[in-house]
Amino acid sequence: MSRVEHIGLATMYLGDSIEIMKGLEPVDHIVTDPPYEAALHASNDRLSQGRELRDKRNPFAALGFDAIDDIRADVVAAAARLSNGWFLAFCTIEGVAMWANAINVAQRGDKALGIEPLGIKYKRPCLWIKPDAMPQMNGQMPGIGSEAFITAWCGTGHSKWNAGGKVGNYICNKGGPDRTSGHPTEKPRRLMTEILADFTLPGQLILDPFAGSGTTGVAAVMDGRRFVGIEKNDHWFEVACERIEMAQRQGDMFGGLAA
Repeated sequence: MSRVEHIGLATMYLGDSIEIMKGLEPVDHIVTDPPYEAALHASNDRLSQGRELRDKRNPFAALGFDAIDDIRADVVAAAARLSNGWFLAFCTIEGVAMWANAINVAQRGDKALGIEPLGIKYKRPCLWIKPDAMPQMNGQMPGIGSEAFITAWCGTGHSKWNAGGKVGNYICNKGGPDRTSGHPTEKPRRLMTEILADFTLPGQLILDPFAGSGTTGVAAVMDGRRFVGIEKNDHWFEVACERIEMAQRQGDMFGGLAA
């Protein structure tokens, strides 16, 4: 850990998430958008070759961070230790089975691998449906119009959320005025606000160990949640701190953040 910033309801750590989580106290929930799977990185790198827009920006440029595959089990173990409620993690559709398998292994343990059973239970995936997703321009197959996030329960007793019998489909454009940081995988604030409203309560402490540009933190503090974020990239750490601070200033301007 090289830096800590305390920003009102939020605390941001600069450094490696696995190492920093070892020293954290339990939180109410973990909501995160970790790096994508290695297969998507490879596909992304292939697509980046020779494709440019007229303004010279390359929409298929390398994502700029390591794949999740090598640390997925470590993230699951940390979630089982730290979360008193939900563990939500975005992933590709293909990555759902990988996360489910890692969580199931952690739940039952594996004597051969020296893994003790952990208090985490895989529930099911939810979908983020993107009406404004990019079409498949070569016409060879359907475009990708959705992304998943897995849900796992780390608390005691039966799992619980705030949305009753609601179906786990979240329909939200990926573009729009609240997506401004420039991060290649930034989630819309409106999406994160809806997810936090369904799975968490005001006043609770939310951890995002892969904070990126801080959208989950922005949504959390704007709706009266406390937030802990971890980001290892210096640039995105600065962006996240600035966005969270701005969100809290805006809340103060309008009579305080939501309680």
